[in-house]
Amino acid sequence: MSEQVKRFIRVDHAGEYGAARIYAGQIAVLGRGPHAAQLEHMKAQEQVHLDAFSDLIAKRRVRPTALLPFWHVAGFALGAVTAALGPKAAMACTVAVENAINEHYTAQRDALAGDEAALRETVEQFRQEELEHRDIALAEGAEQAPGYRVLTGLIGAGCRAAIRLSEII
Repeated sequence: MSEQVKRFIRVDHAGEYGAARIYAGQIAVLGRGPHAAQLEHMKAQEQVHLDAFSDLIAKRRVRPTALLPFWHVAGFALGAVTAALGPKAAMACTVAVENAINEHYTAQRDALAGDEAALRETVEQFRQEELEHRDIALAEGAEQAPGYRVLTGLIGAGCRAAIRLSEII
């Protein structure tokens, strides 16, 4: 297994872990409201993704990122804070995160070939589900969140930084 594939598995595990924590934070704030079912649906899909990458971490003996404790807190905080700003801000967070993940998974999908066809298929399937989350968030009025462009810009930049850090640390 190449070092590149190890980095892919490490960062994808970290990203799915962070995503599950973001939804946990959003559910903690909005879990009794009209968006609860959608948030639970998206969190359940993220858990499936996390479980798949947790299995790959174990089976392929890939070192997980040392930043998991930080992502545990940061992910929940991001979800809770954006949800506290209101449902549209929580949906804006989802748009920002899923756009960053789409770019990330697209690059991985395009880089994987040959004996990594199964991993490539997994990445593509999960990418499609992340796009579904983004589309749900857009349909729920994410773009109407106050400061949408600033909020999504900051969150997207944070996601890209988290991806880079989790690949190597």
